[in-house]
Amino acid sequence: MFFWLSDLSTFTGMGVFRTALNVFRYITFRAGGATFTGALFVFLFGPWIIDHLRLRQGKGQPIRPDGPQSHIISKKGTPTMGGLMILSGLIVSTLLWANLLDPYVWIVLAVTLGFGLVGFYDDYLKVTRQSSSGFGGRMRLAIEAIIALAACYALVRLGRDTSATSLAIPFFKDVIINFGWFFVIFGAFVIVGAGNAVNLTDGLDGLAIVPVMIASTSFGIVAYLAGNAVFSDYLQINYVSGAGELAVLCGAVFGAGLGFLWFNAPPASIFMGDTGSLALGGMLGAIAVAVKHEIVLAVIGGLFVLEAVSVIVQVASFKLTGKRIFRMAPLHHHFEQLGWTEPQIVIRFWIISVMLALAGLSTLKLR
Repeated sequence: MFFWLSDLSTFTGMGVFRTALNVFRYITFRAGGATFTGALFVFLFGPWIIDHLRLRQGKGQPIRPDGPQSHIISKKGTPTMGGLMILSGLIVSTLLWANLLDPYVWIVLAVTLGFGLVGFYDDYLKVTRQSSSGFGGRMRLAIEAIIALAACYALVRLGRDTSATSLAIPFFKDVIINFGWFFVIFGAFVIVGAGNAVNLTDGLDGLAIVPVMIASTSFGIVAYLAGNAVFSDYLQINYVSGAGELAVLCGAVFGAGLGFLWFNAPPASIFMGDTGSLALGGMLGAIAVAVKHEIVLAVIGGLFVLEAVSVIVQVASFKLTGKRIFRMAPLHHHFEQLGWTEPQIVIRFWIISVMLALAGLSTLKLR
């Protein structure tokens, strides 16, 4: 009788242990773990990183002389390259919680790090030269394009059918455009465009990081649904086997972004810099291409699109007519010139991001 009870106790203990380990199979659990880990990492190591960057950079990030004059005084001396904090937390938590055998994780991480390195070099040139102009625009775009083309080629090769080279139109379940191998170029355009759109948005304390967190959370949901055969069939969206693991990476971004916001909230102790904005924008673009929701990215990330379009329209109008449409571009500077305070602009843009994310997520069912 004693031995039977002993065996039962052992069996029960092993069962509980196996059940406990079984939760690590669930993407939702690991996404939550990645969120917590990313936030904790940045909270713990953020002050050390800020102090180190401030010591190395001295005068901090150079302020645009043609930008709002108030920035020259209020933001002078603030260190940049805060993206290193976000990328560190993102990478550590992703490596701890994601399935490292999943190729989608590595492709998106490669794009994130590749764009991050481009942004880091740009920030490095600005700081060392004490100039607001860094890396040459054409060369920077060329390097970004090469990274994006390589990633899109890998994503197409991973695809099992023609959906890998197709573009799905939101709200229409049967409207699909097959680009063939031209999709590699289209996908690269999406990734490069997303990277630079987020980069243009990063101009006020906390302005870029919260919309990035909102977009990454939204695409975490999209990735989870697209990577699940049952849910994708029910919602009539493209099923992408293995893409669900990107939800863990999105959780890591949200957590690291949450930690960064603690230090980037007005008045910012550190700026994200191109190191963070290019990396996070490229990451969002790569995830959108991987889960086959490229157009939905333009909806969820509509704020980034508006900021980028404002710059394009401003430049085109000035070159063609000699007149400016906005008082200053990107768009957030236009509202500064209208008399909006920085907190007003930032919080109102956050609200817009939430509304756009809800609109983008609604396309999953309204087909």
